[in-house]
Amino acid sequence: MLKKLMFSKTLISKTVAKKIAYIAVVTAFTVVSNAFEFKFSDVQFSLTVLISILSGIILGAGSGFCACLIGDFLGYIINSSGYIYMFWVGLTTAVMAFISGVIFNNIKLNFKGAIIVKTIIVCLLTFLLGTILINTTGFYVYNKTIGFSPAVLQYFESAFGSEKSYLAYACYRFFFKGQIYNSLFNYGLAFIVIPLIKKLPFIKD
Repeated sequence: MLKKLMFSKTLISKTVAKKIAYIAVVTAFTVVSNAFEFKFSDVQFSLTVLISILSGIILGAGSGFCACLIGDFLGYIINSSGYIYMFWVGLTTAVMAFISGVIFNNIKLNFKGAIIVKTIIVCLLTFLLGTILINTTGFYVYNKTIGFSPAVLQYFESAFGSEKSYLAYACYRFFFKGQIYNSLFNYGLAFIVIPLIKKLPFIKD
């Protein structure tokens, strides 16, 4: 049971060397996704969510978790931009990989459209548990501890009065800063990419 949770059906029968090779390649992709972002109309975009989900599908829940955690740290080393290491960001991607790994490798749904149903479940759970519960909470606690920036305080004042709650900060991140669009962008791509990934000859159902 533990082995099936650690590795996907693709990896479980592979040799140790091939397991390491798979994990190393996926980790490299997570490094790239964590180290590089692009902006469009003041909204920060990256493929971190999509790559995290694919990591769990390809490697399995446990291996995907480890690959994303390591990849985030290596990505930080490559492109820290002078910021401290924010561990909750890596934990977010790792949890996303774990969720997708469990849903796609450890839960059987035998009907037409099962991939779409699993993708919907993964998108909902990763957004709620990863993006909101871990990532946004981490940034809220961090920013509250060091002091909210003038831009955040100005938003709080205009939208929520003097309230500096978690809800106010979440609204700032998702709607004022537009991070909801990054999530929708990644999840939209997931519905396109996952069915294609599942058709690859080296990916086992």
